[in-house]
Amino acid sequence: MNHMATVSDSVALGQLIRAERKRQQLTQEQLAGVAGVGVRFVRELESGKESCRVGLALTVLQTLGLTVSITSRGASS
Repeated sequence: MNHMATVSDSVALGQLIRAERKRQQLTQEQLAGVAGVGVRFVRELESGKESCRVGLALTVLQTLGLTVSITSRGASS
């Protein structure tokens, strides 16, 4: 499945991660274990905490099979 979502803030990112984790039928604990991050980090990431570490967030995204694409506001689609 090739689905694209626009994420403009940490809350939207957290919601996307939570939805994908649930789609894959993983608990927060299971995702944390596979990604090599703490359960608390997964909880904070999913809740949209703005101070979450970007590197760890990218690790969680990669673990779920999600990729990040950055587009400039001035770029035409």
